[in-house]
Amino acid sequence: MATTSSNQSPQPAPWKKEFNEHISKMPSPEFVFSSLHPAPKGGPTPYLPRARFCIFRGFWAELPENKHNEAPKNERVYESELPTFTSDVRMNKPFELFASSSGHANDMKQVQGSGGGGPCEAVWWVKEVMVQWRIKGEAFVVGNDIEGEGEQSKESSGVRTVKSEVGARMHVVKEDGKDDWSWKTELTGHFGNMSPGLRGSFVAPPPGQRVDKPYDDKNLKLGEKVEDLHAPVARENFRVVIIRPEEVESVDLSDPSKSRRQVYKYDSQSGEWSHEECWP
Repeated sequence: MATTSSNQSPQPAPWKKEFNEHISKMPSPEFVFSSLHPAPKGGPTPYLPRARFCIFRGFWAELPENKHNEAPKNERVYESELPTFTSDVRMNKPFELFASSSGHANDMKQVQGSGGGGPCEAVWWVKEVMVQWRIKGEAFVVGNDIEGEGEQSKESSGVRTVKSEVGARMHVVKEDGKDDWSWKTELTGHFGNMSPGLRGSFVAPPPGQRVDKPYDDKNLKLGEKVEDLHAPVARENFRVVIIRPEEVESVDLSDPSKSRRQVYKYDSQSGEWSHEECWP
């Protein structure tokens, strides 16, 4: 795997086990994802908040098992505490993660590949256990350019950013097979973990565009089912978003007389998490 690691090996997140236990109790692992959208020029602030519901797709490098997924799989040689979800590059989420990053992209043409790194928050309300989880950090976008072949093997700055920033937070759990681990295989695995109907959303008409405006109606249709894991139009639009947590909070409201807020913060220098117990 081509990536850049930090000097300190990251330690397993102390909050991850309980987080997984709680999320497993949800009928659907929905969460609210918030990012920053560039404000209109001349306004009092450079960004405006945007929030929407997304589906948690597991932690990066830990692709959830799915008996219907026929895509090739990486061996489990890495683990992480990096939550993932899927998105369409034509939507606002990828653009916002590029526009609010240090690169400050200002055009959709600049966000077609991998990259990003803008600030974000993700919030799960797990009603089944009466606990709220909040993850604060940055989010990175993985696209088809994450690994190239032949003339396309030269990495863009966005690809290098993703592999460096995300790779530094991936824990090696099995040395054997590490060099064969593939970013693109993991990306295709996420595509395969979606149903054909959900894959079909990536060949739908442009999200948010007025219906009376022209579009590629030969290739883009509502209600399609995509069976091919390498369908060119769908894969051109498909993205995996990886959240890199810097701070994690859980607030237990199951018993008002014992409520507590657990706060975990990541130290990039030591690769360790600190923990404080606070009032809710």
